[in-house]
Amino acid sequence: MRIAIMGAGSLGTIIGALITAGGKEVDLIDINKEHVEALNHSGAKITGFMDLCVPVKALLPNEMTGKYDLVFLLTKQVYNQTSLEQLQPHLHPDSIVCTLQNGIPEDFVSSYIGRERTIGGVVGFGATWIEPGVSELATEAHTVKNYAFDIGELDGSMTPRLKEVKSVLDLVGHCHISDNIMGIKWSKLLMNATFSGMSAALGCKFGEVLSSEMAMFSLAHIADETIKVARAHGIKLEVMQGKDMEFLELQDENDIPNKMDFYQEVWGPHSNTKASMLQDLEKNRKSEIDYINGFVCKKGREAGIKTPYNDLVVKLVKESENKGCAPEFTCNIKHFDPSVLSKVIAHD
Repeated sequence: MRIAIMGAGSLGTIIGALITAGGKEVDLIDINKEHVEALNHSGAKITGFMDLCVPVKALLPNEMTGKYDLVFLLTKQVYNQTSLEQLQPHLHPDSIVCTLQNGIPEDFVSSYIGRERTIGGVVGFGATWIEPGVSELATEAHTVKNYAFDIGELDGSMTPRLKEVKSVLDLVGHCHISDNIMGIKWSKLLMNATFSGMSAALGCKFGEVLSSEMAMFSLAHIADETIKVARAHGIKLEVMQGKDMEFLELQDENDIPNKMDFYQEVWGPHSNTKASMLQDLEKNRKSEIDYINGFVCKKGREAGIKTPYNDLVVKLVKESENKGCAPEFTCNIKHFDPSVLSKVIAHD
């Protein structure tokens, strides 16, 4: 089986390294020439909650040859069209493309390469790109071992090829096969919209969000909006990492304190994670905000549901993009003052 990772960034580097360490040959494909050279010369180095260096094979997109049987798509959604154009000549009719991206890209991906070649997937751990050839595992190793991936067919069917994909991803950490991958994708979207969104809007790691009462007040509303929008589209959020994400729906603002232990338990092990969107802002690159919080806003408008807290995160991240610099926590946290926000939202 010929395997490739399209988009060997922070997560792709770690996933590719561990699949290689597990005995499979895999091509790590990325547009960053310096990163590709470092991977080929010095191997893929994993730091943080893991200390490992694995010799790997890395390629630039124009260096791909032949056809791949299995491709894990890990590029940022802003580059999806370009990535799929590069990948298309290297797929055969039975190739499998498993989306392991943030957000919900399956409709676009399947419309481009065919629904029959598309499998949905979710990554349950975080990573930070340190430098060419080096990625930091930002999630505790036992969490990766137990909750690394969820995958599934877009129509919910259980097919033999899912077991093939699982056998590869199990080399990284446990891969769960789901009959409701879109429900899991929305659960992961909630995870991204809350902590990744706030991390990008505030310019901090997940742990700093967890420790801020102001940030957590708004974050609880971001989760609530996401659940209500999903339900309006007929989607039930699935259990992730052993937790029912629909528990986070709010009855009213007095319900917020009842959710805090849940947030600490689920996101505490990821406290060292810095959102990839924030990493993009730090590098003056366009972020995926339109595909994360912005996706919730878009789907909310379609269903007639207001999403003011997700709207605010999108606004702040786009302001940082326009300025060409990452946000500062002390400057942006004031935007999430509950006494001010509640009045503004009530007025709207």
